[in-house]
Amino acid sequence: MHRLGGAGIAAFERQQQSQRSFAELSNAISQAQVDLLHAQLAQFRSALAHYAASHRDSIRRDPSFRHAFQRMCTTIGVDPLAGPRRGGWWAEMLGLGDWQYELGVQIVDICVSTRERNGGLIEMGELVRLVSKLRGVAGGVITEDDVIRSIKTLKPLGAGYEVLDVGDGKKMVRSVVKELDADQAVVLAIAQEEGGRVSEGMLITRRGWTYDRASAALQNMLLRDGLCWLDEQDEAGGVAYWIPSAMHWDE
Repeated sequence: MHRLGGAGIAAFERQQQSQRSFAELSNAISQAQVDLLHAQLAQFRSALAHYAASHRDSIRRDPSFRHAFQRMCTTIGVDPLAGPRRGGWWAEMLGLGDWQYELGVQIVDICVSTRERNGGLIEMGELVRLVSKLRGVAGGVITEDDVIRSIKTLKPLGAGYEVLDVGDGKKMVRSVVKELDADQAVVLAIAQEEGGRVSEGMLITRRGWTYDRASAALQNMLLRDGLCWLDEQDEAGGVAYWIPSAMHWDE
């Protein structure tokens, strides 16, 4: 009994030793892999930094080149426009961090200055046009993609800045804390097609709505949300509503 017990303890100790050896080997392999990964990331970062520095002016000035660069970075999981806390070296290398926040300030400027007439909702193309005019020729060409990315940086403000898809690939930018319901999105889509004008008849004819539904949607936008104007002397006769955010303004 004593010998069997001794043999059992020795076997158990050998098994424990084997497990410790495998664990040490696994840790050594894991550390080697981590070290190799760090070396590869350092090399990758150096190559990207060199590329970014070499093409900085093109990235800042050429919207097509900038879009291609951003798409490449997205593919490899890098955000070139991240703030100081995330990917700050990109912002430092490209100067795009300040550029993006500058664009964000200009977007806020346009949204706030037009809010009185459009209720805090502006068509994307109109926003791009007005921001481009504010920036001037020296500011370079900006695109819808630039605006969308910049608006994402405004979310921490909690002011309701958001890009809305109203259908058929059309987008609007909201700069107030309010939600659009499904009926209002339909009204906005039709207003964009008609240069800002919409009526109960259009909603009934094009969407098959009842008069009560069409009237309620437009009245809510007029009285509750302040997103449209009432025209009681419409040239087509009857009453029409004008959605300022779907209109283009000469400024």
